[in-house]
Amino acid sequence: MAVTLDQTIAQKQHTFLSRLFSTQTFWVVIAVILACIFLSFATDAFATSKNLYNITRNVTFVAIVALGMTFVIITGGIDLSVGSVLCLSSMVLAVTMHAGYSIEIGILASIVTALAIGAFNGIFIAYLGFPPFVVTLGMLSIARSLAMVASNNTVVFQFGPDHDKLLALGGGAWLFGIANPVLYMIILALITGFVLRWTKFGRHIFAIGGNEHAATLTGVPVKQIKVAVYMISALSAGIAGIIQTGWLGAVTTNLGNGMELQVIAATVIGGADLAGGVGTAFGAIVGAALIEVIRNSLGLLGINAFWQGTFIGGAILLAVLFDRIRNFRRSD
Repeated sequence: MAVTLDQTIAQKQHTFLSRLFSTQTFWVVIAVILACIFLSFATDAFATSKNLYNITRNVTFVAIVALGMTFVIITGGIDLSVGSVLCLSSMVLAVTMHAGYSIEIGILASIVTALAIGAFNGIFIAYLGFPPFVVTLGMLSIARSLAMVASNNTVVFQFGPDHDKLLALGGGAWLFGIANPVLYMIILALITGFVLRWTKFGRHIFAIGGNEHAATLTGVPVKQIKVAVYMISALSAGIAGIIQTGWLGAVTTNLGNGMELQVIAATVIGGADLAGGVGTAFGAIVGAALIEVIRNSLGLLGINAFWQGTFIGGAILLAVLFDRIRNFRRSD
């Protein structure tokens, strides 16, 4: 019996919807939308332009670092040092500019610092065989300590001749009134999505996460790519640090403290699998958005902020549970 064109289209639509409904990212998007609708009716302050502006701006710092973390998690690794790398990169930028150097020199020094840390992590993990958890946990402490040494554990809030340029970079709204950090996040998300979806490098990352041994046998340069993804993760933390410095107008050694947990949570909630082989740029953004909506809603609903960790931890457990149920169904 011949298959008609209408039947073929219906089958493709059914397949598309089935895939859509089975993705964790889709349900996280639904959760964000429902939470926003609920908060809009439950509180008078949530749907105000000022609050929405703050939410979209605040989500960017976790989201940008989560984009870099996505590369690492897809390979089956983990990077616990991103919060401290953000702090150190911010402090290097601040101290360099405070000494009288231009914003360009400060940004360059900050980015080089982040890349050096990422390369250190990657080499120890890929070439020396150290567990990612151990290496990046050690770097978490080292980078935070170096930030304290660089600033003598003081607050830096004067950024030399280009002080105003830095504040405009992180705190301005150059296009259609959209906060600059949001624009940077969108651009970086598009780049990340393109790299993961359309490049050979992206395919190799997924191959390593899916089966590292098989990837090695097929000629994938596993060690080099592992170093590269940890450098990307550190770079994303460095970029977020530069933007956050301009937004805050000051840098302390507590900056980014505990951020690694929020970043990992964002990637996992957004659909990345800690076992490797799964992850998207959009998922990282959506996961970060849900975390920020949760954080914002606690204050508006009059709930003690100490509950934030409970809600975020619960969201992680639900995300992992959803992933396990999905894998169980596929294995049947």
